[in-house]
Amino acid sequence: MTMEKLLCFLVLTSFSHAFGQTDMSTKAFVFPKESDNSYVSLKAQSTKPLKAFTVCLQVYTELSLTRGYSIFSYATKKHANEILIFWSKGRGYTLTVGGPEVLFETPEVTAPVHICTSWESASGIVEFWLDGKPRVRKSLQKGYTVGTEASIILGQDQDSFGGGFETNQSLVGDIGSVNMWDFVLSPDQINTVYAGGTFSPNVLDWRALKYEVHGEVYTKPQLWP
Repeated sequence: MTMEKLLCFLVLTSFSHAFGQTDMSTKAFVFPKESDNSYVSLKAQSTKPLKAFTVCLQVYTELSLTRGYSIFSYATKKHANEILIFWSKGRGYTLTVGGPEVLFETPEVTAPVHICTSWESASGIVEFWLDGKPRVRKSLQKGYTVGTEASIILGQDQDSFGGGFETNQSLVGDIGSVNMWDFVLSPDQINTVYAGGTFSPNVLDWRALKYEVHGEVYTKPQLWP
């Protein structure tokens, strides 16, 4: 291989890892250890403001027994915590929208967990589903609009746009099946997603994911059905 061809190959390879579109349907991102520099950036298919959303994903970690960690971080230049799904040790799962948060108390678990959470501006209603079972609905940020040009991060909590990571908030474990819609899924749709189906996600689509890996993160076969 000539030097010119080698350089061309390296350039093409580097671009393939920078927001390359990949079918991740049988894969998961693995974060093997604590860090403040290992994460995955996701590129949204839609960049319009959000008056509603649903996020569904699978996460598998033993950190629930020891400390809190970030699951899904969606930041804009206006709000670092525009959307944040976070496990808080001794409390449960929290969903943040535009700064304020609501808590869904949950016992510590170490098995793979399927999460779906939704919010709509018109009513402020938040839903949180664990393994296909709903928690009591709560209210958050009625009338709010989630901003555009988001930095979407797996594995770290953004305390500033695209950064401000802390080791003690990092995810150690697996995360996969990350899908996002710009509307609220119905209970029947959420149960279908939990069973392995999908409804053409229009913000983030795990089967056509655009992502970029940073630091020590690996793509491996998923450990759940």
